[in-house]
Amino acid sequence: MRWWESLTPPSRLLVIALAAPLAVLNAWAFSEIFAYFQSLLVTVLAASLLAFLLNYPVSWLETLGIKRGLAALFVFLVALLLLFAIGVTLFPLVLTQAQQLVSRLPEWFDSGRRQLIMLDHRLEDLNLPISLDGLIIQINDRLKGQLQVIASQTLNLTLNLAVFTVTKVLDVLLTIISTFYLLQHGREVWRSLIEWLPTKVQKSTSNTLRLSFQNYFIGQIIIATCMASGLISLFVLLKVPFGLLFGFTIGVMALVPFGGSVGIVLVTLLVALRDIGLGVQVLAVAVVFQQLVENLLAPRIFGRVTGLNPFWVFISLLIGVRVGGLLGVIVAVPTAVVIKEALFEIRKARKDRNIGVNPAAELVQDL
Repeated sequence: MRWWESLTPPSRLLVIALAAPLAVLNAWAFSEIFAYFQSLLVTVLAASLLAFLLNYPVSWLETLGIKRGLAALFVFLVALLLLFAIGVTLFPLVLTQAQQLVSRLPEWFDSGRRQLIMLDHRLEDLNLPISLDGLIIQINDRLKGQLQVIASQTLNLTLNLAVFTVTKVLDVLLTIISTFYLLQHGREVWRSLIEWLPTKVQKSTSNTLRLSFQNYFIGQIIIATCMASGLISLFVLLKVPFGLLFGFTIGVMALVPFGGSVGIVLVTLLVALRDIGLGVQVLAVAVVFQQLVENLLAPRIFGRVTGLNPFWVFISLLIGVRVGGLLGVIVAVPTAVVIKEALFEIRKARKDRNIGVNPAAELVQDL
């Protein structure tokens, strides 16, 4: 920092001009390395995230006097049983409704076209200079063609799922084994990594990483769970077709920032094809419930989840999906929070140092 402040403005521009190509080259090299070891990195990172989440009940059991090995084994087995129960009960129902939805989409598209025609006639009766003929033609011609593609892909869903399971079974087993190992020995592994950092920043860096990932993941899981369970109940009360599928879909998409909003829009458009009035009800209920969960429930439990401006959350998601795909989306926001905290600490240290060197000048500048 002192060296940078000693440079003249032209010298700073020259340093940036020389450093920018090197930064781009390093980013490209990192992406190539990540692509080469993607399977291994995904396995390790997925196991780390799972162990990070499961560590909380393990730590709670430790406070009750249970040894960590037994607590880790108990929590690990309970988590496996829960996943198995969800896979046996909920997932088949969701998959069945998804297949039924695809089979009924042609009827829904025809219903949507008829509703647009009726709306167009009403607009003509009111002598309004609005025509929906172009939109009707788009629905009639293009959407049906896309529907055939969707239907053909859905017919092979079961086969593709089976092939995916067979080809990825080794990665799944490695992830499960790594998760159990990290539950038992995660502290030692984490301590060995943190020790590579300078002593002055070891504790602050560890706390920042832990709190950033903790607030983000637990907050998103709480939001997604509430969204899924609440919307499923509301959709059943409203007698929305495929309410279980639609509520579950919105809940899963809510695991990612802005994903819940995108899911609500998609579900609303699908329901509106069948019945515009019901689609409006779905939109109103889903938006109101989403705002209640995100603005009342989540902040009361965990405070502000990230502390990031929504714009930077969106930018971090774009960068994450570009660099690491789905895995990049999952870790993009907490990583951005860590970077923000690091920059804040650097700026704070710089400000404190300036105050210590010349407090009178800093006071004049503040005034």
